[in-house]
Amino acid sequence: QVQLVESGGGLVQAGGSLRLSCAASGRTFSRYGVAWFRQAPGKEREFVAAIRWSGGSTYYADSMKGRFTISRDNAKNTVYLQMNSLKPEDTAVYYCAAKFIPVGSSWYGYIVPREYDYWGQGTQVTVSS
Repeated sequence: QVQLVESGGGLVQAGGSLRLSCAASGRTFSRYGVAWFRQAPGKEREFVAAIRWSGGSTYYADSMKGRFTISRDNAKNTVYLQMNSLKPEDTAVYYCAAKFIPVGSSWYGYIVPREYDYWGQGTQVTVSS
């Protein structure tokens, strides 16, 4: 079992920055892909970014490229999402999710929420105009 705990959300003005953290306990992320999704009221859960722990490959939704950066800290078993130039439309609950990826396997379904094995409880990000 993997437990995921997000932190770092809050209220920020448009143009500001936040860094979200996703800390894992129970197992290391070494054979996992980890992603951030977000969900605004009345909308479907949306892929934001993902990172494959082994090798460090990163993937982004087109609308987040250049503003958001996903990274990992091996020692802390933590994934981060640095969010810059925030806009009011970035307001949502941000969720961390993890998927086990067997060694040597490709990872194509990183944008699909149902592909993930574990989810955190979410952290609220509110961007004021």
